[in-house]
Amino acid sequence: MIVYSASFAVGYLEYGNTNYFVARQAIYSLIGLALMCFFMRMDYHKLRRLSVAMILVAIAALLATLIPGLGIERNGATRWLDLGFIEIQPSEFAKLALIVYISAWLAGRGQNIKRFSLGFVPFVLVVGLVGGLIVIEPDMGTTGIILLVAATLFFMAGAPLSHLTLLMLAGSLISAGLVLAQDYRLDRLAAFLSAEADPQGTGFQVLQLLIALGSGGPFGLGWGVSRQKFFYVPSAHTDGVFAIAGEELGFIGTMTILGLFAFLIYRGFKTVANARDQFGALLAAGVISWIGYQAIINIAGITRTIPLTGVPLPFMSYGGSALIALLAAVGILLSVSRYGKSRGNVSDQRTPTGAPISWQFRNLSHRRRRG
Repeated sequence: MIVYSASFAVGYLEYGNTNYFVARQAIYSLIGLALMCFFMRMDYHKLRRLSVAMILVAIAALLATLIPGLGIERNGATRWLDLGFIEIQPSEFAKLALIVYISAWLAGRGQNIKRFSLGFVPFVLVVGLVGGLIVIEPDMGTTGIILLVAATLFFMAGAPLSHLTLLMLAGSLISAGLVLAQDYRLDRLAAFLSAEADPQGTGFQVLQLLIALGSGGPFGLGWGVSRQKFFYVPSAHTDGVFAIAGEELGFIGTMTILGLFAFLIYRGFKTVANARDQFGALLAAGVISWIGYQAIINIAGITRTIPLTGVPLPFMSYGGSALIALLAAVGILLSVSRYGKSRGNVSDQRTPTGAPISWQFRNLSHRRRRG
């Protein structure tokens, strides 16, 4: 409903169809829900064997966007692939593939994760390769989310604080260099610091987003009654959808949205705490961190807490690849929940010492036979 309200004006202008975007989003939702159910019913341990294949396919797809004729360029960025029947954004699926791969890799490293040559260096190479390919598109916002999620998993796996500090310091320096290297990134920084200095230029989007939020007041103008979506807020149905929701639903509506995200993140980390093994805990933490970081970065940009980064709001912004990848990730999260400590077959459960219950039973039976 929020996608429809924020998109019908641009849908009518560009395609002569007010339902253009919401109809496509409904199809993407069905695909995503089907994948969610598939992964929810599948034991997440099977993903461990598929992790290498997933990351290789993701890297190949990211490389394909850079090949002329395969990659689709829009607004100066080449982030999409045309498969004939559908256009996809590989970077969205790369987030999921990287979470699965990094979770499997970290779970299998053991104490080697604390060693610089066997833990830190390989980790940086994999994350740097995926992040670098996304930066080239360019898409710095997605790269930032990947770095934050990867660092979270690295921390949870037991990496030394010195390695984490080095990782974040290197990421900050590279980010600063990328911002200084491109004029449009400097414009975003200038809009964040002094949007009022150029209200019709670099500061236009930031100010219009704030006007939309402020116009909503406590209770909002009413569902579908937003004025800013009529071409005042650029990308109102994608990156700016939270501002339109604030204009129509008001402060109470936006706080409800924040409350729903907070509850989802809380339940996600309950799943992390109840995971049967380290791989499941890392998978769940990766998925819920992805959702949490992306929501925070989008809403913080909309409210001018941080510079705008062009990151969509999870589940609410229009976008097929983002929605499908997110719902597939939620399916994996549900799988970890379904096969948690207190669930699953007896043969799969483990004792407090870490040994499988079935192994303990066999050992006890063997001792009795010997007696």
